[in-house]
Amino acid sequence: MKTFYITTTLPYVNAEPHIGFAMELIQADVIARYHAQLGDEVVFNTGTDEHGVKIYSKAIEQGKDPQDYVDEYAEKFKNLVKVLNLSSTNFIRTTDDYHKKSAQEFWKRCLANSDIYKASYKIKYCTGCELEKTDSELADGKCGLHPNLQIEEREEENYFFKFSKFQKSLLKFYEDNPTFVLPDFRFNEIKRFVEGGLNDFSISRLKSKMPWGIEVPGDPEQVVYVWFDALINYVSTLGWPFDPAQGKPDMFSDFWPGTQVAGKDNLRQQSAIWQAMLMSAGLPNSKQILIHGFINIDGQKMSKSLGNVTNPFPLVEKYGVDVLRYFLLREIPSTEDGDFSEEKLVARYNGDLANGLGNLVARVATLLSNNFNEGFEFDEKLVDSETNQAIQDFITKYKVSIENFKLHEVLIAVWELIARADKYVNDNKPWALAKKDTEKFKIVMTNLVEMIYHITKTLAPFMPETSGKISDVFDFKKEEAGLEGRRLKVRKGGVLFPRIEQ
Repeated sequence: MKTFYITTTLPYVNAEPHIGFAMELIQADVIARYHAQLGDEVVFNTGTDEHGVKIYSKAIEQGKDPQDYVDEYAEKFKNLVKVLNLSSTNFIRTTDDYHKKSAQEFWKRCLANSDIYKASYKIKYCTGCELEKTDSELADGKCGLHPNLQIEEREEENYFFKFSKFQKSLLKFYEDNPTFVLPDFRFNEIKRFVEGGLNDFSISRLKSKMPWGIEVPGDPEQVVYVWFDALINYVSTLGWPFDPAQGKPDMFSDFWPGTQVAGKDNLRQQSAIWQAMLMSAGLPNSKQILIHGFINIDGQKMSKSLGNVTNPFPLVEKYGVDVLRYFLLREIPSTEDGDFSEEKLVARYNGDLANGLGNLVARVATLLSNNFNEGFEFDEKLVDSETNQAIQDFITKYKVSIENFKLHEVLIAVWELIARADKYVNDNKPWALAKKDTEKFKIVMTNLVEMIYHITKTLAPFMPETSGKISDVFDFKKEEAGLEGRRLKVRKGGVLFPRIEQ
């Protein structure tokens, strides 16, 4: 059995979960479910990033102990995993004891390789990004991602990571792995960044100023910088470094390197900083980095100051989890920015789900259940060449699209097959054939069942609840490998997607 490991980034727990991170989780879940469908053994990791000045400041602002504060918010993100119906296997918190020990061991290995040193420095710092900023990255003295925050000037003695040492190694790694970052334009962006030269960066903070972090090994006056600590979760969740005494299984040797899903604001951290850290610690680099865009709300950037940060929980409660999953996967291009509004969601719901998929399933299921009381015996020899070719083309497009992180294109192809099936119904009028030409009726229904079978199977990673309901209606569940020789006990199902009146 092949193994496959995928992980999301870890969100800071200084705010409620929002729809942008929900999209990242859902995208990763689709890829995880796809690999499970292929027969791979899958580890799917997510979790919470719980150290750093933003979290410490929020806890103090609310008069809470930082650990109590992060415990409260971590539960909200754990609940998000359940609400979005994710297939995740691991949920790591950077305050977990095992992660702390892993981060400290990672530090020791980089230090042993002479890639960590101590020095005084003066920098411009964005608390929103938790990153140092050069003048070229600022516009009118502001960070482009956090224009409402003041850039801080900091001066203190900290530990530094020799990022500059890894410029040639990173560029060689990129050259040897031409699909390491998807999409291509993001890969080109990080190549340009690395080609422009790398600066060493601070990886610790004075504990007297910011005590909320993992203690630097051998120096109790410093804590590990939040980014350096958080990135290590991708291997610590797999049990690295394996220590039988800790009671955590060693999954690292079987599952690493893995695939990482991240937003475009994480491009540098995931595809350059983290890769240099891995090189320093003597660990294999990541397998692939998949970068998605941002979600705008009604045409505007999502931000607290505009009051338009959208919480996914009420949307799932109102419309259902598969409706939200479908909208985010279909309406938002997988690697680009997209726009969310409830008006657009309802339009997709009525047009694609109620009138499209739901209507097709109801029509075909009703015809089968009314005319084959003893069950519908499937005979693949009755599938015509045109339908067979259309399905083969569909399967090819599905595999190419999902493996190139173009999840929205998979759903476009699914709805093209739904449209083909609808046209096939209208052209052949099976309700009339059932009365005057039973042989032709059987052929038409066989072709429709074959199309719905592949639609259902393809939708399973994207809309697992819906796929399960259709499988129940058509009796698909008992046989994953195909339908040949099956007597399907098709029943009339309830309305999958009742229309929403606007």
